[in-house]
Amino acid sequence: MISIQNIYYMLSYAFKVLRDNGYKSMATEEFNNMAEMMAQILLRGISLRLKRGLEKEYLSQTQALSFLRGKIDIADSIKTQSIRKRQLVCIYDDFSINNRMNQIIKSTLEILLKADIGKNRKKEIRKLMVFFSDVDSIDLYSADWNLRYNRNNQTYQMLIGICYLVVKGLMQTNSDGVTKLMDYLDEQQMWSLYQNFIFQYYKKHYPGLKVSSSQIPWFLDDDKKEMLPVMQSDIYIQRDNTVLIIDAKYYKNITQVQFGKHKFHSAHLYQMFAYVKNCEYNFADEKISVSGMLLYAKTDEFIEQNHVYQMHGSKISINLLDLNLPFEQIAIQMDEIVKTHFPGVKKH
Repeated sequence: MISIQNIYYMLSYAFKVLRDNGYKSMATEEFNNMAEMMAQILLRGISLRLKRGLEKEYLSQTQALSFLRGKIDIADSIKTQSIRKRQLVCIYDDFSINNRMNQIIKSTLEILLKADIGKNRKKEIRKLMVFFSDVDSIDLYSADWNLRYNRNNQTYQMLIGICYLVVKGLMQTNSDGVTKLMDYLDEQQMWSLYQNFIFQYYKKHYPGLKVSSSQIPWFLDDDKKEMLPVMQSDIYIQRDNTVLIIDAKYYKNITQVQFGKHKFHSAHLYQMFAYVKNCEYNFADEKISVSGMLLYAKTDEFIEQNHVYQMHGSKISINLLDLNLPFEQIAIQMDEIVKTHFPGVKKH
């Protein structure tokens, strides 16, 4: 089980804004559960956004009015018999805060008001809700989360991301009209957060390394690649003639039982072997050393920390990252991976 404090640190790498001054004090706060932490992040973020004002957009409105505004919809005016009331149906643009981003935030705050969080935080949420009085509530489970961000609304990206985790990751359930939230994100959401955390950690602290999530092309004898799956690496790290491909794995069970014996998941090893060998072959005559690593989040299973295998001339390792340690020790584990594969690279 991962401590809530460490999940906050992971979120701070996934959402860079959480490392800004406005959020720094949260790193030392204690939370009883995940809902408490998510609520506090939103409270802090919304308060900072309100200083600039909520995002407004021009939204198309259709309304029967007693005065002319925008364009007249003659057909609808006749159909609804608005003319008898000395009104016309007008279509006009309104510069409004009632846009989808604000609707998502308001609706998420309403969920948190029913969650297992302290009275003081609920009181703070209600104070903020006043600023959303002109914003509609929506059904978040059928909402379209594909939003466009620009320089003016980029602060919303983290807020919407946290809302998404509250709605999709904390798994809302209803029992006798009371909303209960699980203490931790589900496995799929944690996998995504875990992968993003590792990627952003290396990207931030090791500028001397080229860190990406590159696709690895298939090495084929001909050009027939139709229907072949895309080989998308989680973390692809390169420096000069050394490459390390990391696949981040977050599972309840790291091993599978076969004939009464614990074995690593064969599909994971096959996948990594394919990544490494195709990457090697595509470098052709270049003298590039390619290694692969399956980096599992440590579970309660009793497994030796690290395993290294030499497979057809390539090194493929299985490492465990203990996320239940203090964050400083988590960082040490991750730094050790860099020291092993890229000796001499400095951390910033």
